[in-house]
Amino acid sequence: MGGQPAGDIDFDQHNFALWEKRVDALLVLTSGKGYFTVDGLRRVLEDMGEEAFETMTYYERWVQSVNQNMLEAGAYSLEELSTKMAEVTARGETYGDCAGGGE
Repeated sequence: MGGQPAGDIDFDQHNFALWEKRVDALLVLTSGKGYFTVDGLRRVLEDMGEEAFETMTYYERWVQSVNQNMLEAGAYSLEELSTKMAEVTARGETYGDCAGGGE
C-alpha cells in the first residue's frame, strides 16, 4: 500500500463465497446504473487507510466502498440503510430462520 512492502502474495485461486459473488454483482449493477465510476470506487478504497487493508478482506472493502458511493449519490440515506439493516437483522441468522424455520 502506498509503495510500502506488502509481503508475499498468495497466487492460489479460491472458490468465492456466495456473499463475495453478490458484492461483485452489486458493484457491476450499481456502477452500470451510473451511481459511481471505478474512480469513485477507488477513491473510497484509498480513503479507508492502512487499517482497513490490514483488517478487512478484499470484498469487505469493496462493499464498504459501494455503500459509501451509493450514499454519496443519494441512492438512499443513512436512515433508510439503518431501517433496512434492522429489518434484515430481525429475519434471523440463518436461511431457516428467515424462511420461518422451514415450516
